[in-house]
Amino acid sequence: MEPTISIESGWKILEDMTINAYQTQQQVLEKILTQNLHTEYLSQFLNGHSDKEHFKTKVPVVDYEDIKPYIERIANEEPSNIILAETVTALTRSSGTSAGQPKLMPLTDSELDRRTYGRCLISSVINKPREKDAAIICKTEIKAPSGLPTRSILTSYLISKNFEKHESSLHTSPIATILCSDSKQSMYCQMLCALLKRNEVVCVGSVFGSTLVRAIRFFEDYWKELCSNIRRGQLSAWISDTGCINSLSMILNKPNPELADLIEDICNAKSWEGIIKKLWPGTKCIDAIVTGSMAQYIPMLEFYCGGLPLVSKYYASSEGLLGINLKPLSKPCDTCYTLVPNMAYFEFLPVHENNEEERSKKEGIEVVDLVNVKLGQCYELVVTTFIGLHRYKVGDILKVTGYHNNALQFQFVRRKDAFLSIDSEKTAEDELAEGILQAKLFFGQFQLQLVDYTSAVDISLIPGHYILFWELKMEVVNHES
Repeated sequence: MEPTISIESGWKILEDMTINAYQTQQQVLEKILTQNLHTEYLSQFLNGHSDKEHFKTKVPVVDYEDIKPYIERIANEEPSNIILAETVTALTRSSGTSAGQPKLMPLTDSELDRRTYGRCLISSVINKPREKDAAIICKTEIKAPSGLPTRSILTSYLISKNFEKHESSLHTSPIATILCSDSKQSMYCQMLCALLKRNEVVCVGSVFGSTLVRAIRFFEDYWKELCSNIRRGQLSAWISDTGCINSLSMILNKPNPELADLIEDICNAKSWEGIIKKLWPGTKCIDAIVTGSMAQYIPMLEFYCGGLPLVSKYYASSEGLLGINLKPLSKPCDTCYTLVPNMAYFEFLPVHENNEEERSKKEGIEVVDLVNVKLGQCYELVVTTFIGLHRYKVGDILKVTGYHNNALQFQFVRRKDAFLSIDSEKTAEDELAEGILQAKLFFGQFQLQLVDYTSAVDISLIPGHYILFWELKMEVVNHES
């Protein structure tokens, strides 16, 4: 797949795919089955048959616990062809968990190319200005027993030649600061670069709304020191990473007291409301996922961004880059994604309201494909991918809202397994998030911001319940006090 895509060709590609969504889906499934037919996993079900009917009737719908043993075998030095024909080059850690541990997913070179293509397609379709972005957060990697690197999918992309070739020049942060293994040094140096290049920035963002809020809080702690570095033209002595030092030496190469004074005046204001727009006046949007459980961070981001739109550009996970937001300027509560038909083969498991999963099992509800979904119905997404996931339940509950041409559009509702549980009583994550949002409205009456929260289980009383601990601060703060 050629990753360089113009705006015009991006829309043409998307229109062709979505008009022919069903045909594209059949081609994707055929390609995946032909490619992986003789793997250990598929062989036990298909016996050499690669047609769709055998696939639908013989291959079971599974979740992570079902495929986990196969992935663990790859992590422990067994060959990749246990589940896929291509060579696994890394294992990616998901942001979600299974039994409290991050899920591991295989990654191949062609899958990385596919995601690069998807990112370029998204950028071309939403007509994103080819200028500077500020703030990226990268996580470090560990090694599996086989020696395969284990890291987040974002880190895998950032260290690839694909990022260096197609996107690195579009960010204020040099690649060495992004990949620095010390998260504090990395964050500090990325902040410093963003301030030094403040007039080039058109977008501020990170993957999740939570990480962007964390970056803002980091800035609150270090803005005075950052200003001192800019004023003197010298990097703080505690920065010891060679890559960061070398990168900053080419940017922070002379004193700039005027810029330091300007930033200090902004940060010393009575309120930090709208501070992102003040620090980076050319910013046109905030780029971060703020749907699902990330919705709790919307009020805080809205406070800091000064009316800038909050944009969730795509729907992605460790399983794949699966959807695109064709109306990126819509409000977070109205965000809908369009499934990209050539990224995976999609099926849908109907979900009853009120979490009636047991009733679903008794009724024998079967998965349906793209053409058989119903508007307004909620489904759990089931994918078959190029990385060896076959009829795999992603765990996301989606609500069908419409179509773009013949491609499905949906809203993300919640994670299926996003429950807190006490004595078999479950509280859904979206219910908790709604409670958090209501609490924020309540605190707002007293000029208080809910910065973050945590919870603990209390079973000393009957019935058991959760105790929520709030971290609050005044909306109006004099940062010199």
